[in-house]
Amino acid sequence: MASTDYYGSFNNPRREDAPLPPIPSDSPRPRPSASTSSVNISPVTSPFEDHAYPEYPPASKPTQQNFGDSTYYGAYHNNNSSVSDPFADQNAIPLRSQHKMDSSPTRYNADPEGRYPLNGGGMGQNQKKGWFSGRVTWVVYILTTVQVAVFIGELIKNAILTKSPIEIHPSFNIMIGPSPFVLINMGARYPPCMHNVHNVTDFPLPLPWPCPNATSTNDFTCSLSQLCGFGGVPDQAPGTPLSDTSHQPDQWFRFIVPIFLHAGIIHIGFNMLLQMTLGRDMEKEIGSLRFLLVYFSSGIFGFVLGGNYAAPGIASTGASGSLFGILALTLLDLMYNWSTRRSPVKDLLFILLDIAIAFVLGLLPGLDNFSHIGGFLMGLVLGICVLHSPPFLRERIGLDDPPYAAVSNHALNEGDDNSGAKKFVKQPVGFFKGRKPFWWVWWLFRVGCLVGVIVGFILLLKNFYVWRNECNWCHHLSCLPIHGWCDIGSIRPEIITTNTTGKRDLFGLDGFASLPEFL
Repeated sequence: MASTDYYGSFNNPRREDAPLPPIPSDSPRPRPSASTSSVNISPVTSPFEDHAYPEYPPASKPTQQNFGDSTYYGAYHNNNSSVSDPFADQNAIPLRSQHKMDSSPTRYNADPEGRYPLNGGGMGQNQKKGWFSGRVTWVVYILTTVQVAVFIGELIKNAILTKSPIEIHPSFNIMIGPSPFVLINMGARYPPCMHNVHNVTDFPLPLPWPCPNATSTNDFTCSLSQLCGFGGVPDQAPGTPLSDTSHQPDQWFRFIVPIFLHAGIIHIGFNMLLQMTLGRDMEKEIGSLRFLLVYFSSGIFGFVLGGNYAAPGIASTGASGSLFGILALTLLDLMYNWSTRRSPVKDLLFILLDIAIAFVLGLLPGLDNFSHIGGFLMGLVLGICVLHSPPFLRERIGLDDPPYAAVSNHALNEGDDNSGAKKFVKQPVGFFKGRKPFWWVWWLFRVGCLVGVIVGFILLLKNFYVWRNECNWCHHLSCLPIHGWCDIGSIRPEIITTNTTGKRDLFGLDGFASLPEFL
């Protein structure tokens, strides 16, 4: 019923401060005049007519058209049993059911996962339930499943080759896992299988290499091609200069495959624990695509950095570089949203403790700190590029980023078309119009970070394959100069004469040949 019809027949006010609507009767209502037929103007302004709110869903209509006091009140409560009448009398205007709205202009800042849809309601109100609802962190689950399956394959292959699922001879693997020679044969990062290495390619005599099934130094009778596997590597004549790349080993995929390999039960246990906790939380927050990009970029960049500056004679495996990239995202997200966290100091201390422990352990023999450092740096740079801007910056540059299109398949009804990449794709020129100067500074800084990390990646690859520039002090980032730890993994093919056999110690120290790099 129109508001003029409802209030037009008001004659007997019951209160002196404001008129109340009359009791509905069965008498026919007068038809509105021509002056009011097109525009209905009510003499009474309802306190609920706030046009700042979005339109609410319509309430159910009463089933009775002609009703009196009790009929009207009963019909209203029968059709709206969950809504109570806010007035003492029974003549109030029926109200539509309203949801509690978040009137804060920065509601996105406190909820990066989009828990509160703009139409009201709590998290998951209009979402499907089940495995395919869009709320499952599929990237983390798939990666973890593949990595565990590959580790089981490592143990099976080691059992077939060495008659034991874990390495016992020539030394015990402290991580309780396969032999490093098996890991090399399955795709661990091992520079001699990837490019020309000093003291290997240019050595004047042919070098014996450990066989994948080696359990003693007497098993160092294979060629480099047999150790590397995957169809082998080109054979080079002894004494070939490093600059001669005509027969250079070319197994470039060893920058990627080691992400799925692990050196032992302890190694994969710690990594998967971090991945299933911290990794799942980050994937829920930023979405699967962003998570996948940071995960693999950090892992690959860490292996490339380690390939340039770590000891070339040690096999390197593990997903720690990738997880350090995710850890960098967590640290960056904490700094961005410091004021909205319940215990930011406690969160920061836990993150810094994890980083410190990993870096300190990376100084021990057999551990590669360069992959940790490279993954963390890549995670920081990509975090600046892919994470939403900090709230204080958004307020200053006039941005109001919507929640991430994360693992939830719930689509926002507002702001989705006017933000981010979608607006840039639809209107490339209009995306930059009307931006504040500080927005340009921040945008150019993010672009500069992205360009810088891409250029750095290319330069590292160029140095690995062509320039071969070495750093004389960088090895101290991955070892302590005590007990000869910094010599472990350096390839020095001096002839060691023993009572039983004469072999070339390719790894600098006898007895450390079986130490892999646990990332």
